[in-house]
Amino acid sequence: MYRFRPNVLTLFLMRRFFASFLLVMLTVSGVIFAVTFVERLSSNPDALSTIMDAWVRLLEYIPMFLPLAVFMGTLVAFYNLTKSSELVIISGAGLSPFQIARPFLIGACIIGIIATCLVNPYSVNLTTRKLTNHQLQLIDNAIWLRESADNGFLTVRAMGMNISKEHNIIFRDITVLSQNEKFKLKERISAKTAVLSENGFDIEKASIINSDGIPTSGDRHIETKLTPQTVLDRYLQPDQISFWKLPNFIRKMNAIGVSTRGHLVQFWTLLFLPLNMMAMVMLGIAFSQTRQRRNYTFGTKFSLGILTCFALYFIVNLFNALGNTGTLPPLVAIISPQIIIIAAACVFITSFDTI
Repeated sequence: MYRFRPNVLTLFLMRRFFASFLLVMLTVSGVIFAVTFVERLSSNPDALSTIMDAWVRLLEYIPMFLPLAVFMGTLVAFYNLTKSSELVIISGAGLSPFQIARPFLIGACIIGIIATCLVNPYSVNLTTRKLTNHQLQLIDNAIWLRESADNGFLTVRAMGMNISKEHNIIFRDITVLSQNEKFKLKERISAKTAVLSENGFDIEKASIINSDGIPTSGDRHIETKLTPQTVLDRYLQPDQISFWKLPNFIRKMNAIGVSTRGHLVQFWTLLFLPLNMMAMVMLGIAFSQTRQRRNYTFGTKFSLGILTCFALYFIVNLFNALGNTGTLPPLVAIISPQIIIIAAACVFITSFDTI
């Protein structure tokens, strides 16, 4: 039975790549974590809560600087290989830049798979535990819900919401309008707070006005098909849904006629994240090409590479915007920048190697 066994050189180059990537990743993450910790210290009751808050925010920033960390890790790895003359020995053994790049590409693909399959679900799970209306897509700065039933309609408007420890939704400044099948108002209920659980709405100290305009007050329980999960599904932003749940969510939203362009862009972004990491490796290798064994101009190449990454960041965001607006198909909007980067890097490496 055949088993894939990477050779010694492949393992050596992969170790160098992962070591450089982790060095860059830990440095950037440490700076972001420290800044976030100091920033959030005044808004949390204790240091442990501040650490958890800073950790959650760090996970939110990872998708932004992960491609940059892969690029910088590639540059640092090639700089160390060039400085120690190990790259000269490897090239002298007859390996082309593309053969040398293979272990780096494998490592980048592994990083992308881990980020998509493990880091994203873990990050989403943490960020949605204490969800507030400031993190949701709202209409007129309010939360609107509407339910159709056999005996009429139920319309809900709330000015805010958050998740309780029991995973119920607590609405703030809520108004519930109950109408019959002919849209005639049957009841208007207003309250400071209301709790939505799997069993329906529980409203305490409600102000109630019936169809005759007679006001009353008291507690009220309203049976509804709405659940905390269906409400979150309606208002969650694409990056607040786990990669594993996105396909089913997109199917459900398409079934009820809700636009899913943003969710498709997010899904294809996560699915092709390994390709994105591989594109940044190829870009890093292109910037690492040099004929200087000594006095390697690492600082200049590093600075130009960082500027190029920021330019590419805006280009990728432009393509994402085109995908979100429907100007380009979401799949084309996501995969086009990566293919362009890889093609340009390959052309540069080939031309440099044949000079």
